[in-house]
Amino acid sequence: MRMLLLASAAATAAHAAAPAPQPASTPAPVVSPTPGPTPSPGANSEAAADDQPHLPTLPPFAATLAQMAPIAGPGGWQGTTGTQAWHALATVAPDQRQATRWRYALGLIGGGFASEALGVLDVMLADEADLALVPSFQLARAATLTMLGRGRDAAPVLAADGLADNPEACAWLIRAFMAAGAAQDAMNTVKCALPAINARQGAARKPFLMAAIKAALGAGQNKQAIAWLALVPDRDGDANVLRGKALLANGDKAAARLRFERAAKDKDPEVQAGGRLGLVETALAANLIKPEDAINQLEAIRFSWRGGDVEAQALRDELRLATAANDLPGELRAGSILFRYFPAGPDTGPMMAQLQQALVGALAPGSKVPLTDAAGLYWEYRDLGPSGAEGDALVLRLADQLQQAGLYARAAELLGYQLEQRAKDVAQGPLSVKVAALEIMAGRPERAIDALRTTEQPSYTDQMRWDRKRMEAVALAQLGRTDAARAALDGVPDAAAVRAEISWRAKDWNGFVADSEGALPGKAVNDAQRAMVIRHAIALAMLGREDKLRVLGARYGGAFAGQQGEEAFKMLTAGMGAVDPGKLGAALAALPAANPPASIGDLLDAGT
Repeated sequence: MRMLLLASAAATAAHAAAPAPQPASTPAPVVSPTPGPTPSPGANSEAAADDQPHLPTLPPFAATLAQMAPIAGPGGWQGTTGTQAWHALATVAPDQRQATRWRYALGLIGGGFASEALGVLDVMLADEADLALVPSFQLARAATLTMLGRGRDAAPVLAADGLADNPEACAWLIRAFMAAGAAQDAMNTVKCALPAINARQGAARKPFLMAAIKAALGAGQNKQAIAWLALVPDRDGDANVLRGKALLANGDKAAARLRFERAAKDKDPEVQAGGRLGLVETALAANLIKPEDAINQLEAIRFSWRGGDVEAQALRDELRLATAANDLPGELRAGSILFRYFPAGPDTGPMMAQLQQALVGALAPGSKVPLTDAAGLYWEYRDLGPSGAEGDALVLRLADQLQQAGLYARAAELLGYQLEQRAKDVAQGPLSVKVAALEIMAGRPERAIDALRTTEQPSYTDQMRWDRKRMEAVALAQLGRTDAARAALDGVPDAAAVRAEISWRAKDWNGFVADSEGALPGKAVNDAQRAMVIRHAIALAMLGREDKLRVLGARYGGAFAGQQGEEAFKMLTAGMGAVDPGKLGAALAALPAANPPASIGDLLDAGT
């Protein structure tokens, strides 16, 4: 790679020592877009509009700007600012307003007022959309975006055909590429940018030169970076951080340590943090520090300085150390911060693949990570998990494991997030039933009702609607709203069986008899059917209906002969005076469950 054709190192140092031009202290005036015609209300809008006076619109400026000489170097950023600009904007004729704004924007960019310049350019664009097609306008707007740290937005504009061979655009493109983490692309742009970089002096040159040096380091061209660093004063803190990085990459740890120590004494807090980070990396390279101690020091650096390249590099170091130590929480913590809060770069894809693999491995059957810890990790870092069908299957598998372990609330929260954030349309039907069931089992029936009612929609199948109504009825019953629970079952095919269970637990004997009578078997041939008959007999006994008990005894007496529950059945159907409470209780305790299908009885008993 050819070395920058810049002035000698000594001359450059002299220029850099000169104070940077200071932005004007006068605040920038507010520039408002020219108002357009206001439509008038009425039935006949066209006729009404014709009757209204039209406000004047600005004449086109895009063609005029396109005919001007292109901005090919730093000299192009010349314009009026301050009080002079205010006066010009206030008094200019409409046909010169866009040109006056343009000169004002150029002056703001030259003075470093990126936010103000972007505001002026956006006002110009609002009045004339065709300006976005003019290369000089594209360059000006991209330059402001780059200064504001939005290099990812600026790079495509600066790399477009209209600016591809423009030295000034190439100079800004180097900075934009580096903001986007594209070091090799930035290096490929240096040759085009040489005239614009060479045309700058001192402090105005530094950000472009430093971007080129960082590009060389990122592209692995350490010798080139060191050669360019010779053009920067020896005491420059930013340059000493980069010198240390280049020397460390070349294996010269002692020289690198000295550069980092000098940077750590700089007055700039960011430079200090960069120097301290370099010292930790140098100690790691020389095996002079334990990984856990290095992580503690990296955390301290991040605490003292947030954002930018320093924190991003500290996090990458933490990620690397945690991965090597099989520290899954540390690996996910560092990786998640990089993913959530820093711009994506060339290493983002491989990093995400690594983090997903680690997270999926922790949740896989046979993982050494305890289930509760694995669930906590997934919940905290769920945005790192796989998407699509693979991610859905992972969540369902984890929820099943939590349910089997009796962690119903954790499983409900996990699937509840899935229900709100990922499931769409009809897919919410079966998932809402599962979430509601888990909430009921966790003793939170009110949340079960919320899960069902917030996912109501007309596209569900009949079976889905029935399943959802059953869950709603169970939740209402647990809240003591028995009448509402019974009403919720209207139209459900097996409503009588579910209502009977609700009535049984509410000791609503009349309701139970009414709902269970139609479900009595023709013959009580198995344990579950005999249990149904005995429960019916108990309800009749509680109501004092001896007439119906005698009928029940005659109907099922033979089915209980010699079977489990025979003694209890005989006592109940022989009349109220024949009941021995102690013997009856023991006989009933030995009976099998008579719950309806789908474990409705278990859900009704949950939390009790």
